[in-house]
Amino acid sequence: MSRRFRPRIDTLLWMGQAPSGGATAREPAGGGGAPPQATSDLALTIISVDDHLVEPADTFTSRLPARLAERAPRVVEHDGTELWDFDGQRHGQIGLNAVVGRPREEWSLEPARFDEMRRGCFDVDQRVADMDLDGVYASLCYPSLIAGFAGTMFARCSDPDLGFACMQAWNDWHLEEWAGAHPDRLIPLQLPWLLDPTVAAGEIRRNAERGFKAVSFVENPVEMGLPTLHTDHWDPFLAACEETETVICLHCASGGWSASHTPGAPLEQLTTLFPVNALVTCADWLWSGVLLRFPGLRICLAESGVDWVPMLANRIDYVMDHSASGQGGWPAGAMHPTDVLRRNFWFGVIDVTPTIGALGDQIGLNHIVLESDYPHADSTWPDTQALATEGLAGMPASAVRKITWENAATLFRHPVPDDRQLPEGKPGL
Repeated sequence: MSRRFRPRIDTLLWMGQAPSGGATAREPAGGGGAPPQATSDLALTIISVDDHLVEPADTFTSRLPARLAERAPRVVEHDGTELWDFDGQRHGQIGLNAVVGRPREEWSLEPARFDEMRRGCFDVDQRVADMDLDGVYASLCYPSLIAGFAGTMFARCSDPDLGFACMQAWNDWHLEEWAGAHPDRLIPLQLPWLLDPTVAAGEIRRNAERGFKAVSFVENPVEMGLPTLHTDHWDPFLAACEETETVICLHCASGGWSASHTPGAPLEQLTTLFPVNALVTCADWLWSGVLLRFPGLRICLAESGVDWVPMLANRIDYVMDHSASGQGGWPAGAMHPTDVLRRNFWFGVIDVTPTIGALGDQIGLNHIVLESDYPHADSTWPDTQALATEGLAGMPASAVRKITWENAATLFRHPVPDDRQLPEGKPGL
């Protein structure tokens, strides 16, 4: 594909991370956190469907073909910082993306070194230890800046062969070194090849055979200069995801767009509007018709929240009876779009609000999943267990089980051992 991406945001603050410094990295100041909790001390089993990893410096070492090895992403030192050097550009770290364990007064937007990060950001064994501190049983981890949430950095590469090799190398590393190190605790998430949907389909099938359960895709491809969902361009990729039961994960801002456009607006405005991304994304995927052509697709929205979903459903109901009538935007006789909304989408929640019970009745409790967002500034770590227990207090045990782990376990086909299933009770009741 000859067209170049057109990112709408110069710096996506929640995307930037940096690699690790290796075994000598120290714990940052204030990196303690909650004391360890034995399984018997936990009130809930939790699967977090949105966390992040920081790629270590050796992620691409020995994973690219010999002819491309010298051009692989690598870590370099510059003015006391550590940067990724790739395709003629250098990519810094942004502090707010790896702040777990640090006191709030040390949070900043300045680049951070790896020895300033908590080791759980990049060391998989320490990540699992931090999950234990947080009372999280299993986690699905998105990539960081050197990859982009959906492999967009590799698709932007000036040499598509190099970009494709880097995408494969990242997937190999994720499966072998990250999720593969603790397969019971980490859910494998792959990156797609965005420049050719037929090639991407082949990778989805190959990776499904290797054990990948999900793929991180862009919210709206057209925002990245790629063909719109409102064509059949992506059908080979979508068909492969449906065939292999690969969950399509759409992380907030993966398409490089935000509803926060006003010059001079603070960071807090941008992060406040994260759910607007999910609303726009959901509406676009619905009206594109891809979920009528591929009804078995499962889409998980990260950092979406759920408060906006009834509003979207109500508006769609009204539009279907008014401005949509006779315009051909939705095929006659097809499943109603609000039913598709409740069938094909799952919604990730970080902050468990008092309205979640009522919203679950409108949306369907089977489609709400929990997030920790480790190690970002939005993260609930190390209080995910406590905050979920408090936020879900008073709800039936069956509903709590669904939101905290059953829905995610079913969606990502990631079973939870019988002795880790809390609160106790017969599943589904």
